[in-house]
Amino acid sequence: MTGPTEASVLATDPAPSWPWPVNPDRYDRYPELTGDEREAIASLGMDLRRYPGRYDPAAPQWKTIRCLLRPLDDVRSSLWCPDEGSYRRGVDDAIALILLRCAEHDRTVWVWSAEDWLALIGTSARQFTATVPGWAEGTARSYLVAYAYLISGFTEFDQLGGFQRLPLAWRLFGKGKVDDVQHQVAQVLRGWGYQVEAGIDPRISPVLCQTLLLNRSPMLEDLTTVAFDRIRKHPDLPDRYIGALYGIQRAVSALGHCSLPPAPYRGRMPAIEGTARSWVEWIERWHNTSTLSRKVRDNNRSLLSKIGRWLAAEHPEITEPGQWTRQTCAAWVAAVDRLHVGDYAQRFASHGNRTGQPVTPHTKSGYLTTTRAFFRDLQEWEWIPRRFDPVRALATPRTVGAMLGPDPRVITDDIWAKLLWSGLNIEPEDLPTNLNSLRYPLELLRALSLTWLFSGLRSDEMARLRVGCIRWQHDGFPIPGDSDEVLARDAVCLLDVPTHKTGIAFTKPVDPLLGKAIEAWQELRPQQPKMLDRKTSEHVDLLFAMRAHRVAKTYVNKTIIPTLCRKAGVPTADVRGNTTSHRARSTIASQLYNAKEPMTLFELQAWLGHRSPESTQHYAKITPNTLARAYNDAGYFARNVRTIEVLVDRDAVTSGAAANGEPWQYFDLGHGWCTYTFFEQCRHRMACARCDFYTPKASSWRRRTTCRRCWPTSRSPTMNGPPSMTGRALLTCSWNASPTFPPRQDRHRTRSVSPPPRLCSRWSEPATGRRRPVLAAVGVPQVHDPVRSVGPTRARPSDPAGSARSEGESRRPAARSDVQGPELTEPRASRGLRPAAHGYFGRSIRRGESAVRKGRGRCSTIRTGLPPRLPATDQSSPSSWLFVSLSGRFPAARLPEVQGCGARSASGAGGSETGGVHGAACAALVSSFAGQAG
Repeated sequence: MTGPTEASVLATDPAPSWPWPVNPDRYDRYPELTGDEREAIASLGMDLRRYPGRYDPAAPQWKTIRCLLRPLDDVRSSLWCPDEGSYRRGVDDAIALILLRCAEHDRTVWVWSAEDWLALIGTSARQFTATVPGWAEGTARSYLVAYAYLISGFTEFDQLGGFQRLPLAWRLFGKGKVDDVQHQVAQVLRGWGYQVEAGIDPRISPVLCQTLLLNRSPMLEDLTTVAFDRIRKHPDLPDRYIGALYGIQRAVSALGHCSLPPAPYRGRMPAIEGTARSWVEWIERWHNTSTLSRKVRDNNRSLLSKIGRWLAAEHPEITEPGQWTRQTCAAWVAAVDRLHVGDYAQRFASHGNRTGQPVTPHTKSGYLTTTRAFFRDLQEWEWIPRRFDPVRALATPRTVGAMLGPDPRVITDDIWAKLLWSGLNIEPEDLPTNLNSLRYPLELLRALSLTWLFSGLRSDEMARLRVGCIRWQHDGFPIPGDSDEVLARDAVCLLDVPTHKTGIAFTKPVDPLLGKAIEAWQELRPQQPKMLDRKTSEHVDLLFAMRAHRVAKTYVNKTIIPTLCRKAGVPTADVRGNTTSHRARSTIASQLYNAKEPMTLFELQAWLGHRSPESTQHYAKITPNTLARAYNDAGYFARNVRTIEVLVDRDAVTSGAAANGEPWQYFDLGHGWCTYTFFEQCRHRMACARCDFYTPKASSWRRRTTCRRCWPTSRSPTMNGPPSMTGRALLTCSWNASPTFPPRQDRHRTRSVSPPPRLCSRWSEPATGRRRPVLAAVGVPQVHDPVRSVGPTRARPSDPAGSARSEGESRRPAARSDVQGPELTEPRASRGLRPAAHGYFGRSIRRGESAVRKGRGRCSTIRTGLPPRLPATDQSSPSSWLFVSLSGRFPAARLPEVQGCGARSASGAGGSETGGVHGAACAALVSSFAGQAG
C-alpha cells in the first residue's frame, strides 16, 4: 500500500508547515463493515448522492453509516470546488461511489490499497465511465483522486492516463496558494531565460504540481533539499520530469529554501557480465579510486570488462590482475592485434553493420594504452606485486605504431565554405522547435555557430567560455567594441580561452565577426546564477548558459552541425566520417597553415593552445595545392629542360666541332661552367677551380683577381670581410672557392733570392705624407723550377725599379717565364701547361703562398703574365698587368701595409667598381682572358 510507505517517509522529514486536513487518529478505523452498514447503504440507493431536496437527511440509515461518512465529509469540506453545479454534484457523487464500493467489497476505506483506488478511478476517463453507474458525473473522477490522496496517500498519478495534476493541486491545496507558488517559481525561471508562459505553463506547471503533491504541502519553504532528494528518487516521478525538476530546484534555491541540485549525470553503467567475479571487483575498485574524469573511467571500465571476457574464454585460470605474467601480456597484445568489432563485447546495439570488421590501428593503440594504465596504477598503489613492466610488456606493436601519425580529418574547402555561409545566415526557421524541448534564443545559437566556425576551439572550451571573453584593441591599446574612432578592419578582436585539457588559459585573435556575434548575445543574455566550472572548480558566469544551466558541450554536434548542414544542403558525413566539432578545429588550422601568408608551426601551436608542436602536427596538414605550388616554384622540370636546351652549344654540334673534341655542353655551376661530359659521375666537384674542364664566369673572374685590400669595394656580399692577420697564411684570391685552402706542397722547390717587398700598385706613401697613385710593376718571386726553361727578366716600362737592378739580379732565373707574353716561343700544350687560365695562375699563387707560410717571404706582390694571344694594345698598356696580393703571419716590425691592386689616374680620381682597376682595360682583360680560357 502507498499510505504506510508515505507515512514512514514523512516520519523522517521535518514537520510541514501546512496542516494536513485529515487526521486518521480522530476516527474509528475498523477494517470491515458491519451488517447494519451494508443494509443501510443498500437501502439508501440513489439517495447516497444527497442532492438538495431529493433525500431525507433525518432518515435512520444516515445515522447507521455515520462512522463511514464522517471522514469523507471532512475531506469534502477541505477541498476547493469551483462554484459550478457539475463540480458540486461531482464531489457528492464521489462520496456515493466510495460508499457503494465499500459495501461491495465489505471493507472500509482505511484498508484500501492503491490497486483498490485505481480500480475505482480507472486508468482512463472512458474506463471510469464504463465501470460506474450512469448517474455519476464525470467530474467525480478527479474528486475520487483527491479522496484517495488525502485518506490513503495515493500518488500513482502516472497510472491514471492523461490526468492533469494542476486541477488536483487546486482541489487539495487551494487555487490561490498553488497559483502563488507557480508565480514565484515562474518569475525566477523567466528571468533566467525559460520561456514560461504567463499563468499556466504546460511544461513547468505539471512538474511543479507533482512536486507539491509528492511533498504533501503547497508551501515553498517545505521544499527543502531533503525533500527534493526524496522526490527525485520517488518511484511515482516520471523520468520526463527530471529535467524540469532540476530547474524548479534551482528556482527554489534562488528563493533561499534549499541548496542547488546535484549535477545531472544520466549515464548509467550496466553491470559487468561474462567474467569472473573477482575480476569485476578489481575493475570496480580501480574505477572508484582513479582520478581520471568520469567519462574516461567509464570507457576504461568497458574495455577492462572485455579483457575479463577474453580471460574467461582463453585463460580461465587467471581471475585477478596479480596473476598476469609476461606471457599473459604477450597473449593479450596478440589478441588485440587480431581483434574484430564485436569480439568480447557485452552489447552490440552500437556496432551496427561494423560487426566482424577489423578494428582500426587507433583502437588497438587505445586498448593497449588503457591496459598499461590499469596495471601501472595497480603496481604503483601496491595492490599487486611487480612481476613485469607494463610499458614494455604491453607496448604497442611496431606494425601498429607505424600506421599511427598525424592525419587531420579536414573538411573540404567547398563544403566548409557552404557551412560558413549557413552559419552567417542562420534564421529561426532553420532551428528545431519541438514541443517538449525549450528552444534557445537566436542570438545564442548564432554566436555558438560562429564560435564553432571561426574560433577553432574544442567543444568543452566553447561550452566553458565566460562572460566578457571578447576584448578589442588597436595598436596594443584596449578599445570598446562599439567604438567609432577605429575602423572595424583596423581593430583586433581577442578571445579569452579558459583553462583547457592541455594548458592554462590564454588569449587568441579571432575574426571580428565572432566578436560582434558574442557581444550581441551578451547584451540579450538573461542574468544567470554562477555555475561551477568543473575544470577549475570555480563558480563563474558562463557565456552560453540559459535557464540556469549551461549549454551542453554535445549541443554543437547534436543540434548546431545538423542544422547548418541541412541549411547548406551538404551531408552530415563524408568519407572521413561524421562532421563533428573537432573536425572544424583541424580545418581551420590547416587553412591557416596553407594560407597565402601562412602561420608558422609555432604560431599555430600558440593559436591552438598546444603544449608542443607535435600536437599541432595532428591538426595542420599541407594541402595538395600548397605542395604543388612549392613544387612548381622549385622548378625541377624547368631546370632539366634548361640544361638540355639552353646549355648546349648548338653551333658546335651543327658545325661538327663537337665531333673534333671541342666543348659543346656546359654545366652551370653558378660560379663557372663545366664541360666534362660525364659531370654527374665526377668525384671532384669540390676542386672545380683546379680542373681542366672548368671555365670561370666573368662575374667570378673579378673576385679571383682582387686583393684583400680591395674586397670592401667589391660588389659581392661574400667578399666584404676584413683581412684576418691572426690565422694561418691566407690566400686572398679565391681560386678554389675557399680563401683558406691549404697549398699543395711541392717537393721540387728551392728558395731563391727575392726582390725587395713592394707595395700593391694601388697606393704608395711618399715622404710628403700625401698619398698619391703610383703604378708599380715588380718582379715575380723567383723560385727554382728545373722543369721550366729559364730566361732573363725583362724590365717593364712602367717599373721604376727596373733600371736600378743589378746585372746579377737581372740574371736570376725568372719564375714562369713561359707566361710572360711575347717571349713565349713554345706552345703551352707541348710544355705541359694547362690550357685553362687558372692553371698557371693557381700554381704561381700556391708557390708564393708556400714561401710566406714558411716564414721566408715578406708581403710580396706577385706578377702574373698574360696569355700569349692578348692584343698588343692590352700588353703595352700599364693597366694590363694583373696583381694578386698575399697576406699572412709576419713579424710586427716587418709587416708592411697590404695595399689594393689596380691602377688610378695621375689626378687621383678613384677607379671603377671592379676594385680600383681601370674600367676599360680591366673589362678588356677579363673578357679576353675568359675567351682564351674558354
